[in-house]
Amino acid sequence: MKKNLKLLALTGLLSLVVSANSLGSTLKVGATPVPHSEILEIVKPELAKEGIELEIVEFTDYVTPNIALNDGDLDANFFQHSPYLKKFAEERNLDIASAGAIHVEPLGLFSSKHKSLDELEKGSVVAIPNDPANGGRALILLHNNGIIKLSNPQNLYSTEFDVVENPKKIKFKSLEAAQLPRVLRDVDFAIINGNYAIEANLNPSKDALLLEGKESPYANVIAVKTKDLNKEEVKSLVKALQSEKVADFIKEKYNGAVVKAF
Repeated sequence: MKKNLKLLALTGLLSLVVSANSLGSTLKVGATPVPHSEILEIVKPELAKEGIELEIVEFTDYVTPNIALNDGDLDANFFQHSPYLKKFAEERNLDIASAGAIHVEPLGLFSSKHKSLDELEKGSVVAIPNDPANGGRALILLHNNGIIKLSNPQNLYSTEFDVVENPKKIKFKSLEAAQLPRVLRDVDFAIINGNYAIEANLNPSKDALLLEGKESPYANVIAVKTKDLNKEEVKSLVKALQSEKVADFIKEKYNGAVVKAF
């Protein structure tokens, strides 16, 4: 009788172990709603095939997801570009890092007066965002396309004072990013964030005369604890997000306001 009871107990324990293993693992990822949560939803089925249940936790701020990740309340997050992640981690002394780049929400150069960069004349007025990060991005976009020259194009916080060559004598008008579409008719050109361009019924992929691409250092990334960079579930998540399925979704869904970075 004792042997039978022990055998039954052992069998029951093995069944529990097998059942637990068959459940796979849960990957809890923090994300902002658009486009991050939407993109994560696309890869849920693929991860499920590998036994990974993707749990998406939505946030509406840019601070809490990194704190939650560092504290172990999340396995990863998806909401920020690489420069923001690096600066935030340094300032808060957090041991988190990028596991892979997924997409860029690009800045574009738009005009309601001109149809080509050939019409960029001397003294043209170009409106740019007035916040340090996006203002620097705008100047780097112009530098990368040979319109101006910056003393250090690697400086992501470049300002007008870092412009060392300006052959067209461009006049910069710094404004709050959200206001840029509204002044498009009052300036020659404006450099506008992708999300604000879409809200103003501009199609970045068609209407922008210049547009950041996947080479942009502002790629949005999957962030994890540094110790988890080689974790199999993390690798599977990044692989799924860098798939052709996601690339096609981004292209069809966001009309150029979001571009793949892989």
